[in-house]
Amino acid sequence: MKRRTARENAFYAAFSATFGGMDIAQVIAEGREENEKPVDEFGEKIICGYFDHSQEIDQLIEQHLKGWTMARLPRVSLTCLRLALSELLYVPESSPSIVINEAVELTKRFGGEDDYQFVNGILGVIVREKGIDTSMESAETPEN
Repeated sequence: MKRRTARENAFYAAFSATFGGMDIAQVIAEGREENEKPVDEFGEKIICGYFDHSQEIDQLIEQHLKGWTMARLPRVSLTCLRLALSELLYVPESSPSIVINEAVELTKRFGGEDDYQFVNGILGVIVREKGIDTSMESAETPEN
């Protein structure tokens, strides 16, 4: 599975989990069983990274909200931020610039009209603060 598809399927699973009722392992298992938007090993790594470090990731997001609260954030934007930060912080083989671009594209596709700018801004600030090198060369291409 291409990484773009893996990220999108991970988004579907994580987004579904935000509605409650099922834990993420159950959402992933059902997606695989039904073969509808299955989460592959890479996607599971991103999702588990978030769920294993959810407190840290949410605190990081919260620290960068100016005049907003986590509860006010659109669910799509919050899910994209969480997954992108999980990948940026806990999946070192990923290219940071591609991770940000994919998060922005998912937000454009599923979020509100200008939500992608918010996601891009938050991720950009965090990447700069953390000293994450966005010029890192990677074998990954947006199509992978």
